[in-house]
Amino acid sequence: MTQTDLTRLTATEIAGLVAAGETSAVEVTQAHLDRIAAVDDRVNAFLHVDGEGALAAARAVDARRAAGEELGPLAGVPVAVKDVLTTKGVPTTVGSKILQGWRPPYDSTIVRRLREAGTVMLGKTNMDEFAMGSSTEYSAYGPTHNPWDLSRIPGGSGGGSAAALAAYEAPLAIGSDTGGSIRQPGAVTGTVGAKPTYGGTSRYGLVAFSSSLDTPGPCARTVLDAALLHEVIGGHDPRDSTSIPQPVPDVVAAARRGATGDLTGVRLGIVSEFTGEGAEPGVLAAFRESVDTLTKLGAEIVEVSCPNFKYALPAYYLIAPSECSSNLARFDGVRFGLRVGDDGNRSLEEVMSLTREAGFGPEVKRRLMIGTYALSSGYYDAYYGQAQKVRTLISRDFAAAFERVDALISPTTPFVAFPIGARTADPYQMYLADLFTIPTNLYGGPGISVPCGLSDGLPVGLQVMAPTMADDRMYRVAAALESAVGTFTPPAL
Repeated sequence: MTQTDLTRLTATEIAGLVAAGETSAVEVTQAHLDRIAAVDDRVNAFLHVDGEGALAAARAVDARRAAGEELGPLAGVPVAVKDVLTTKGVPTTVGSKILQGWRPPYDSTIVRRLREAGTVMLGKTNMDEFAMGSSTEYSAYGPTHNPWDLSRIPGGSGGGSAAALAAYEAPLAIGSDTGGSIRQPGAVTGTVGAKPTYGGTSRYGLVAFSSSLDTPGPCARTVLDAALLHEVIGGHDPRDSTSIPQPVPDVVAAARRGATGDLTGVRLGIVSEFTGEGAEPGVLAAFRESVDTLTKLGAEIVEVSCPNFKYALPAYYLIAPSECSSNLARFDGVRFGLRVGDDGNRSLEEVMSLTREAGFGPEVKRRLMIGTYALSSGYYDAYYGQAQKVRTLISRDFAAAFERVDALISPTTPFVAFPIGARTADPYQMYLADLFTIPTNLYGGPGISVPCGLSDGLPVGLQVMAPTMADDRMYRVAAALESAVGTFTPPAL
């Protein structure tokens, strides 16, 4: 089997070959490292490639197999990790100059579980700075390019992870989803991105953007691969006070069941607010075709109104910036990371100011100012307090909908990947990329994006949203659709 063949395999296929001794973890890892070397100068999916560490981890997996140990379901499979999760001894920048060169002294819980499962970490992927963006253009280290069309964005904030999958640089990746940062890149790159229930995956070691919204999750090229990765990284973590003390639903069994293509007895609700104005005609056409497909698979389709979803975008852009204005106060040029102006002649306040001026990019500064204003004396109740009330109304819309249906479906994004630079001058147009994904974050439930078609030759994603701790439902529906429409392959790089 050639190196190209190895990089085209699913994670499930790779794990099976490694376990059977038909290939080695080292061979698989080297094939992906070579692929990164061949194409990433054009894609810019990775901020750091840890070739030496990856090969050492692969050799350890091969040694375990040779000793007769039973390997886990993803042992020997390479994985790319969004640069928002701490990795011991490996740079973690969060796409920002303010943490350039920082090597954490500990692993995040997600990374620790990946290592324990025998996966092979290839490196850290590019992202919008501090996960604040929808296109991966706000990285301090240059934009990531969409493998379907290198002149277009790969989504954000986790565009590096999605692009690495679409470019066959990695079979699995980890992202984080605060307002759609896993699902939206999945949609525009033709890959699968899953946001677990908030608290279903640990935030320990995740550099915080918005603590009540941030959710790490799996990215893959197939629904089953995403479910297998979800199973590895999910579950209760006592180090995270928001972690849910319950086991992960059986998402793998649900994905396998869905892959049979039978949705008999499943009721799916189309969110009427997401299928009217605001989405491109090609996106809506692909979505409607997918609805017809789901009907043929046995699902019952009903229309559901969630009237408060239209307030999700403004509510989100008060809640998330407010929380980030608190979380990012720790980046002061004193304790770790960048320090500017410390020449012995300036006060501590001057050093902090100069460090933040040099270290934070324009989008981070914009959100910090919005959040600080919203939390300021005299404005807290009018802005942040009101936004939290809207959040409650959105959660009630979800609760009412799930009394009628098993899951909700909608397009993942209103449009396909747009050209790099097309929206950076208009923040509101950029924010609209997450119009359909934000409500799920405000509610706290799970959501997944699965490829459902093409519009003008570019991928379109369908989003499945489920009740909290019912992650298995979204995997079943997504896998069923995937079984009918197949996967989508970008043009060769």
